[in-house]
Amino acid sequence: MIIQAISFYLFGFVAVAAAVMVISARNPVHSVLFLILTFFNAAGLFVLIGAEFIAMILVVVYVGAVAVLFLFVVMMLDISFAEMRQGFLQYLPIGGLVGIVLLAELLMIGSSWIIAPATEDLRSFPAPPIEQITNTHAIGMILYTDYIYLFQGAGMVLLVAMVGAIVLTLRARPGVRKQKISEQINRHPEDAIEIKKIQPGSGI
Repeated sequence: MIIQAISFYLFGFVAVAAAVMVISARNPVHSVLFLILTFFNAAGLFVLIGAEFIAMILVVVYVGAVAVLFLFVVMMLDISFAEMRQGFLQYLPIGGLVGIVLLAELLMIGSSWIIAPATEDLRSFPAPPIEQITNTHAIGMILYTDYIYLFQGAGMVLLVAMVGAIVLTLRARPGVRKQKISEQINRHPEDAIEIKKIQPGSGI
């Protein structure tokens, strides 16, 4: 128990410190690296509570794909961060309002165990023996039965976000050559190649 407690406080402290550095680091590349560190420590916390499947998904999906994608995008985009920081005070009230709303929602979620009348029934509901069901099986039963519509809705939201990101970044710029696949397919060989028969000795 002592090792588990030490591991919990270590992972928790590093995760919180790395999360603070994500939003306070001046270099966006450093922010992404601190974000990866946060994901790793969060995965360690999931392992401590026995949710190894969620920990694996967190490392494989978020660290291996999303965070690396963020890093590549930040390094490839030519963004003037000095101009972005100039309007910080202008958007501070809106950011504070969003933060207050999120804090109120977290407090409502945390107090739902006390306010909701059905919480006692949920707490006293007998859980199946751990030998009969795995974490992956339990997550699949809940996700694809009780929350199947929310799961599909989240997938649609991500699809719309992906299409919107493509539309926003796909713009025509003068002087940039672009591949047009339809013109390449519809072009005939005689329009692109001219065969000339040169007699021997008549060349340059």
